[in-house]
Amino acid sequence: MKLKKQEIDDRLRKLQGWQYADESLKKEFKLKDFSEAMGFVVKIALAAEQAQHHPDITIEYNRVKIILTTHSEEGVTEKDFSLAEKMETFVIG
Repeated sequence: MKLKKQEIDDRLRKLQGWQYADESLKKEFKLKDFSEAMGFVVKIALAAEQAQHHPDITIEYNRVKIILTTHSEEGVTEKDFSLAEKMETFVIG
């Protein structure tokens, strides 16, 4: 079920750096180098496959851009927040 704008805003307060725009959650992660970025993307891919919920991913050397949306609901759902929260655990301090 598509979340309402207020629900999205409330949830975003707990996710540093994530933004809501164009019916999607978006974030750019800056990693140490290309190798770390690729390792991060592999973790995302495995989690996404397990959840059967696949983000749009763009890799530019050490930067990984993520866009999450639930196409079938034409907006952001609990699935998007769940995967975003999971991604945050993969970031190397």
